[in-house]
Amino acid sequence: MADWHAPQGPFDIPDVPDYVPRRLKPYLFILFVLIVQFSGGVYLAAATDMVGTTALMQEDVLMAGYASIIGLVINFAVMFRIKFRFSVRNQLLVSSMVLIAANIICACTTSVPVLVITCFVAGWFRMQATFACNSTIQLWLTPVRDMAIFFCYVYIIVDSVIQLSGIATIYTAFFSQWEYMHWIMTGLLALMMIMVMVLIKPVRGPMFIPLLGIDWIGALLWAAFMMCFTFIYVYGNYFDWWDSGEIRGAALLGIACLCINLWRASFLHHPYISFQAMKNRNVIRATAIYLVFFTLIATEHVFEHSYAANILWFDETNLIDLNWYVFAGIIAGCAFTYFTFAIRKWRYKTMTAIAFGLAVIYLAYFYFVIDYGVEKEMLFVPLFIRGAGAVIISIVFLTSIVQSGLPFQVFPQALTINGFTGAVMGATFGPAVIGEILRRTMAKNADLLSANIVDFNPDLTHIPIARIYGMVQTQALVVSMKEIYGWLLIVALTSLLVILVSYSSVRPFAIFPKWSNVRRVIKHIVRTDKDIRNNEICTQP
Repeated sequence: MADWHAPQGPFDIPDVPDYVPRRLKPYLFILFVLIVQFSGGVYLAAATDMVGTTALMQEDVLMAGYASIIGLVINFAVMFRIKFRFSVRNQLLVSSMVLIAANIICACTTSVPVLVITCFVAGWFRMQATFACNSTIQLWLTPVRDMAIFFCYVYIIVDSVIQLSGIATIYTAFFSQWEYMHWIMTGLLALMMIMVMVLIKPVRGPMFIPLLGIDWIGALLWAAFMMCFTFIYVYGNYFDWWDSGEIRGAALLGIACLCINLWRASFLHHPYISFQAMKNRNVIRATAIYLVFFTLIATEHVFEHSYAANILWFDETNLIDLNWYVFAGIIAGCAFTYFTFAIRKWRYKTMTAIAFGLAVIYLAYFYFVIDYGVEKEMLFVPLFIRGAGAVIISIVFLTSIVQSGLPFQVFPQALTINGFTGAVMGATFGPAVIGEILRRTMAKNADLLSANIVDFNPDLTHIPIARIYGMVQTQALVVSMKEIYGWLLIVALTSLLVILVSYSSVRPFAIFPKWSNVRRVIKHIVRTDKDIRNNEICTQP
């Protein structure tokens, strides 16, 4: 297999003219990837500033941010088709223009539907531009097309940019206004367009494959289902969950879209997501692991900001500086996964146990250390560990999707499922559940603390009632967080025990096929769809 994938000569990119040094060509595309990844529509780090200067709510900004991720995820199933239909130059130019328009709209609009739709479209084109660049330099990263190595590179770029964009956004807003981040990215995207026009040639592949046979209706229905799922868990607490017509309506619409998709997948020749992808054992296992793991570390979204802002009294710049700790963990996690999982081929079970072990340490640290007098530097350990554990579990189970034995035409559909369960469900389901548990636990503990204060301090007339209320709420928050950390720690230890007693000897050997073979498979799919369509037309009365 290694000989079959062996390169025939020094790596080169024919899309870039020869006057650009060969060694610099891959780094040009890495620069493009960084610029594109920084341009994601809204910047969630600026949510507080956006809420303060516009009529938007915190939930509106979160919904727009997740809409960008959904657009990115939906693109997975067709990104190979688009790659073989348009040149890299055209993909990058069109994506840059769309992202420039998205940045301008997101900086100016206060309409939630416009913001959500804009971010969805921006996510689609951000993924396509990223894939165009990464697929171009794949052989430079791993000449044998080992996807474990390739995914280490992908996650060190994507997850690092998430942390760095938050830091850049907050400091931009601190020194000027949050809108300036959009103008900066607009300028960088314009510079990227100029570089693409000057340095990238319009090279067309050896085969022209039209965009025929794609289930666009299925794509819209799956996107609607994902949007409804996200709406429920983002706005659930605001609308009081099932007591509101909005949440019930979103649930009914989401179920309807899901049922229609399943029904269409039962008879379509090439549905957008097929049953073969949904029923794959590795896809199901990855979904279950994602739900458990990202629910365990969902305190990242629910607790950490409240703890640092309301108890430790960190301002926005000190809060965002914590991203550096997570960034260091991401770098370390990718490096560790590269040397152990990708190079030394450690087992999936070993890597999963390590990731859950890191989650145990993260939860245990906060359970035993959380207090009123924690120094900023003491948060380095748990945040570093959380960043490393999350990136390890993501790389490992994305590689398992490649190794699942699915035919290539079904493999991108499995990536769409993996992206939705890991990036969307993992980021919304867990925080919503933990947030609701925190709300109920805080109410219970606040009642108990209030009763104790009244019982042991009958004369509190000299203390303002607002100050007493604040003290009770702060104490209830700390007690509730410690209680929930304890329960999550028990679940994490149980999950780790289950992983350790299970048996699995599977090691990563996921090798990506040659691009010529991928192109041949896609062309065969298009030709088959044409023949089926022609037969249906001929048999019609």
